[in-house]
Amino acid sequence: MSSLYNSTITSLPLLGRGKVRDNYAVGDDKLLIVTTDRLSAFDVVMNQPIPDKGRVLNQMSNFWFDKLAGIVPNHLTGVAPESVVAPDEAAQVRGRAVVAKRLTPIMVEAVVRGYIIGSGWKDYQQNGAVCGIALPAGLRQADKLAAPLFTPAAKAELGEHDENISFADMEQRIGADLARQIRDISIKLYESAASYAATRGIIIADTKFEFGLDQQGVLHLMDEVLTADSSRFWPADSYRPGISPPSFDKQFVRDYLETVTSWNKTAPAPSLPPEVIEKTGAKYREALQRLTGQALED
Repeated sequence: MSSLYNSTITSLPLLGRGKVRDNYAVGDDKLLIVTTDRLSAFDVVMNQPIPDKGRVLNQMSNFWFDKLAGIVPNHLTGVAPESVVAPDEAAQVRGRAVVAKRLTPIMVEAVVRGYIIGSGWKDYQQNGAVCGIALPAGLRQADKLAAPLFTPAAKAELGEHDENISFADMEQRIGADLARQIRDISIKLYESAASYAATRGIIIADTKFEFGLDQQGVLHLMDEVLTADSSRFWPADSYRPGISPPSFDKQFVRDYLETVTSWNKTAPAPSLPPEVIEKTGAKYREALQRLTGQALED
């Protein structure tokens, strides 16, 4: 296993570092997106990398981009990442980077929930609704919803918490037509992915998508898709409502931070013990294997 916390590519202009991804300019119309081994929890980047996490995320995203390409265009160009960097930088991008179309990002995350868990469950306990959408009384934690819910969130600055917003607020921010297009496509993406995952013994409890527009105004799926960073994956054979099910994602880290530490969920993050790092990495690799049928590529 190997780790990359920060990429150090000097042959291309660095545009910025997100929570997990480093973005470089490739000419005026493309980006090199390097998926590092950084991990964020509660919108704060942890201090230690999770070995191989970035390669797992990259391979999983590419799998889903290919599988869902018939629903909406995506940002992939097919250009080999090794071909756009200096030879001595190829190791930093191999297996963990893509060359993507340069899009105008839409600053609203498209969250789809098929089950009531996480912040949605907390909302429901307080007021019987999720992001302003009223739900029937008597739901249990992790219950399957009658139909997937679209609950958008406004993207926050790095280190800040994303803000759940109503669909009406989303319409105000980006326009009603685009908001409806993103909602309908997001639900279609979720339903297609959840149906496939069920054949692999995996429940996709919820996920988030990010979109951008090209120069012609065509909507594209971008960033990452249906990874263990952006989704909750539960093993179907151990799922039962009424509890927070075991998962193949960073919920393991969230649970550690909420139950073992007294961290207030603001930077700086506490250190993660070696056993948490090791188990988290194993969960990411298992998610890749179980969902895609693929082992992590060398």
